[in-house]
Amino acid sequence: MSEPQPDHAPDAPPPASGRRVDGMGSVFVALYALFALAAGARSGFQLATKFGDAPLAYVLSAVAAVIYALAAYCFARPSSTSLRVARVALLVELAGVVGVGALSLAQPDDFPDQTVWSNFGEGYGFIPLLLPVVGLWWLSRRRTRQGFDAGRLT
Repeated sequence: MSEPQPDHAPDAPPPASGRRVDGMGSVFVALYALFALAAGARSGFQLATKFGDAPLAYVLSAVAAVIYALAAYCFARPSSTSLRVARVALLVELAGVVGVGALSLAQPDDFPDQTVWSNFGEGYGFIPLLLPVVGLWWLSRRRTRQGFDAGRLT
């Protein structure tokens, strides 16, 4: 009696349920999930308890949390679609960090309380500024693009 054959060839991409994230992909999942949780919890508390103090700052932190959650999901579920969505999310994130960072320095009165992106992410060790730059570089690598297409990030 012969042994059962796998549903796909050994060199072929795994089926959708066989998606795997290792290496740098898992680092991005962890970092973006952590930032989504931190920014989401912080902004949720601030929006619920002191919205009138700095509504723009608190809403921007909530927007950042949504972008971080979307990026984490895209890195955790690699596919050709999630690659495109991740690129857009990281570009929006970078534009937000640079835009809010510049505005928070040029017009500090508009930001009476900090956002995740204030002063280019200074309150978070500038990681909000570095993360999308490194992420976009990593996404531009041929090996990474192939990994997203195959459903396996390493």
